[in-house]
Amino acid sequence: MDDEKIKLDMPVIVEGRYDKIKLQSVVDAVIITTDGFGIYKNRKKRDMIRRYAEKTGIIILTDSDGAGFQIRNSLKSCIGSGRAVNIYIPDVFGKERRKAKPSKEGKLGVEGIDVRTLRKAFEDAGVMSSSAPRPAWIDKQRLFDDGLSGGDNSAELRRALCAKLGLPERMTAKALVEALNSLYSEEEYTAALKAASEGE
Repeated sequence: MDDEKIKLDMPVIVEGRYDKIKLQSVVDAVIITTDGFGIYKNRKKRDMIRRYAEKTGIIILTDSDGAGFQIRNSLKSCIGSGRAVNIYIPDVFGKERRKAKPSKEGKLGVEGIDVRTLRKAFEDAGVMSSSAPRPAWIDKQRLFDDGLSGGDNSAELRRALCAKLGLPERMTAKALVEALNSLYSEEEYTAALKAASEGE
């Protein structure tokens, strides 16, 4: 059906939060933002993207302007031997509704592309989920039970855990759950949590 979300095994990398919001209506997947050129300064997020590329592969979907291609090329160089699938949006000239004027090159970004065109881009790339999803072994309740949310020292423990796992320290609980389920085994998590708790 046309309105069903496309299920993906690989996370999708987009530039900004409005791109992410638009994409959430099209795909059922982990969506990671580069925060524009902010990715250049965020080593932890680059490391996380590289880990996804090595474990599951990633999908890169940036805008079709010069900045988008610059970010795309930077991502490709940072993932090493990991797998990346490039999906491109067509050049559509216009202005996003929330913006006062068009972009420098006058092209719509991911957020401005219609849903049907976005769906076709994913379908044409042949990235539809072909295997059973990896079973989820952790959820937000487990984070709470393990002291990683809802407690006085939860933020500090969560930062320590992220540091042990090489993840960005500012991850939300939802993003942390997604990363743990996709990238780590329960055993790896338990060992890292123990080390973080003991301040090793």
